Amino acid sequence: MTGAARCHEKQSTMNTTLAARLAIILCEPQSPGNIGAVARAMANFGVQDLRLVNPCEHLHPEARKFAVGASHLLGSARLYPDLASARADLHLTIATTRRPGRLRGELLDSTELPALLTAAPANARIGLVFGREDCGLSSDEVAQCTHAARVVTSSDVGSLNLAQALLLFLYELARDPGNARTVAEQQMPRQEELDGMFGQLEEILDRIAFSNPSRPEATIYRLRQLIARSHPDYEEVALLRGFFGQVASSINNWRGRRRGG
Repeated sequence: MTGAARCHEKQSTMNTTLAARLAIILCEPQSPGNIGAVARAMANFGVQDLRLVNPCEHLHPEARKFAVGASHLLGSARLYPDLASARADLHLTIATTRRPGRLRGELLDSTELPALLTAAPANARIGLVFGREDCGLSSDEVAQCTHAARVVTSSDVGSLNLAQALLLFLYELARDPGNARTVAEQQMPRQEELDGMFGQLEEILDRIAFSNPSRPEATIYRLRQLIARSHPDYEEVALLRGFFGQVASSINNWRGRRRGG
């Protein structure tokens, strides 16, 4: 086997592994052409799982035109009413955004993503989440994801076309980070299980009047980030859910200590 053939074989194997683990989620895409171009970019890397949250007409002739040879991905795309349901069965989700912010947590550089996947268990299902063409992802949508990442671009014209951004992220994910290692499969909590845990925590915060009434989301967003950094496994999430459940049944709607009291 020639060196070129060996390289091609390695690339094909890598893409097959990536395709089996990766879902592409578009939140409220506004242009059929962009959806079609995304499908084509996915096909370039062998990725098959396209998920659309409240999309425009994704089977529009313009979408098929821009998909070129990947129009079959438009037909197999799954539709969802919200991001929570679109990512429910995934283990890791990466929000793509160019806007930093205190409530958005740490933004990884796109070049850090290969190492992130390498460190994840071999059975982890991963989602790349993209926002609307005109305004991207909301802070709430970014907070729902386990990670957030960006592509460093010019400050003058920073926004990338949807399909262009996807191509850059897929290229980074397909790269061999050079220190690849196999991580044993393990039972990771799915996003829907984390959502249940955070729902319990948010209920407790409300019942004890801990959050700022004018910006209640600020507290839960930061607590999400704090817990996400610890990468709790399935059993640890179950432990926290049991703890939060016991706290919820014990506080009797105590509204917290008065300020200054």
